[in-house]
Amino acid sequence: MTLSAPRWNLTNVYPSLESKEFQAAIADYKKQVSALEKFFKNKLEKANAKSKTKDLAALIGEAIDRINRIRSLSATIEPFIYSFYATNSRDKTAAKTLSEFEQASLPMEKLYTRFKAWLGMIAPKLKEAIKLNPSAKAHAFMLREAAQQSKYLMSEAEESLASELTLSGGNAFGKLQGTVVSQMSVEVEMDGKTEKLPMPALINLRTHPDEAARRRGYEAENQAWEGVKETLAACLNGVKGEAITLNKKRGRKDAVHSSIEAARMDRKTLEAMLSAMEGSFPMFRRYFKSKAQKLGKEKLAWWDIFAPLGKTDKVYSFEEARDFILANFENFSPNLSSFAKRAFDNNWIDAEQREGKRGGAFCMEVQDVKESRIMANFDGSFDQVSTLAHELGHAFHNECAYQANKTVLQQLTPMTLAETASTMCETIVTEAVLAKTNDPQEELAVLEAQIQGAAQVVVDIYSRYLFEKEVFERREASELSADDFCDIMERAQKATYGDGLDENHLQKFMWTWKPHYYSPGLSFYNYPYAFGLLFATGLYAIYKQRGSEFVEDYKNLLASTGEETAAKLAKRFGIDITTRKFWDDSLAIIGKRIDRFCEI
Repeated sequence: MTLSAPRWNLTNVYPSLESKEFQAAIADYKKQVSALEKFFKNKLEKANAKSKTKDLAALIGEAIDRINRIRSLSATIEPFIYSFYATNSRDKTAAKTLSEFEQASLPMEKLYTRFKAWLGMIAPKLKEAIKLNPSAKAHAFMLREAAQQSKYLMSEAEESLASELTLSGGNAFGKLQGTVVSQMSVEVEMDGKTEKLPMPALINLRTHPDEAARRRGYEAENQAWEGVKETLAACLNGVKGEAITLNKKRGRKDAVHSSIEAARMDRKTLEAMLSAMEGSFPMFRRYFKSKAQKLGKEKLAWWDIFAPLGKTDKVYSFEEARDFILANFENFSPNLSSFAKRAFDNNWIDAEQREGKRGGAFCMEVQDVKESRIMANFDGSFDQVSTLAHELGHAFHNECAYQANKTVLQQLTPMTLAETASTMCETIVTEAVLAKTNDPQEELAVLEAQIQGAAQVVVDIYSRYLFEKEVFERREASELSADDFCDIMERAQKATYGDGLDENHLQKFMWTWKPHYYSPGLSFYNYPYAFGLLFATGLYAIYKQRGSEFVEDYKNLLASTGEETAAKLAKRFGIDITTRKFWDDSLAIIGKRIDRFCEI
């Protein structure tokens, strides 16, 4: 059986990085940004709160239209470049082109910051001005939010300097982490032979059915991290140091403050969710202990967390994974299935494991062609089938916005809601299989994959939240060593996994390869995954009650995630996310799956 996986195709966007079409797009982008700058200088910024409301409305509308056109072009150019960079970190042309475009994007970032500051300045008349212009009215939520958040902006000169310095500061450190990790190849013994595996493939050994292979992968991985830990510690110190400095200068209380507002939620909601997650730890520890027993062990070591159970001899070819996903998506919505088929048929997915390609998986939209592209590292496991379904959920989220004719600015979705469709698609796949199977071993395998994923998103994500929180608190006083990061990570894992795992065999190097830690503008990109899982779980329960009539409301929700707060969008389905009850109810659904797992 072949595990061959495809590479993506973006030639319908531009023929190549060297093509005249791509170069023309870059030139057009620069031309539009230059024209916007003149518009700001000569018209927009000459108006103020004393100007006539109808004049302000016209200026807002024209600015919105111009910004949408520019950002749509940018959201076509950048993913095209990144498609080469993410899949081959040795591609010097892609690296150079990405750096050049980041430099070319700086003026636009500065202009958008100036626009938000200007909206804050005319705030007294903003409400009435919005009513007088169609474009302004269509973007009312975004305009009000920008005006409100403008109080956290530094001066124009400081914001401009911060945008320029991050390219050689936090952003550069993030790139270095990605380059180091993607270019690592590690020797490990497999089937009596020594093989050299790229780091993503080595990490994927965690799902190997043979414990000896899993342990060798874990030990080889940790040995490799030892060799680069000081470099990656320097990267993490640089990223977090920059974020702390800018948060202080902008008047943010802390890094959590900026992240929850970016997520369009509040501390009350976050604390309610975190409290429910912490309350669920005993339930998940029961699952870990039951899994250990099923593996013939007293406790799970880290390399056992992802060990397959049940019908472990199943290895999916990419074609089988495709058919499996399409069939189960069809049960939820023919529209979802036909969309996923288009993604497969048109080579939107790069799933092949290869050296130089970054690990993990992601989905990126390509605005001007109204399509998405998905990167994964397919190894034939059910975990990777679920990952494909997850990323196709992100792509479907984009598709719902395209179908509703949402602009780029209307699509600016917070991290919390960005995980809703992806988690829903994972749930669809696994729940559909559970409903059909009569084989206890297959049921066990599917339940294991489902609960294991939930445990990662609830238990492990909480450990990552604790890790990042302590890192931010301590980084304010001084830089941290690689050993400091390892110690914080290990203690965070002990606090969440508790006696569910063997505390002598945790993963202190988790901080090295998770790219979310290395983005200066995306602090705490961990709890949004928990939000997505629990919110989608709650929505799925509503779907089970309402059936097919739920789907249209769900699609409308996805199309609107850039235009309202998480709490108000949830209220459309009668959900109150500000109290612990909703989160407890969603976790109780997972608890029933754990009960069944322990019974088998």
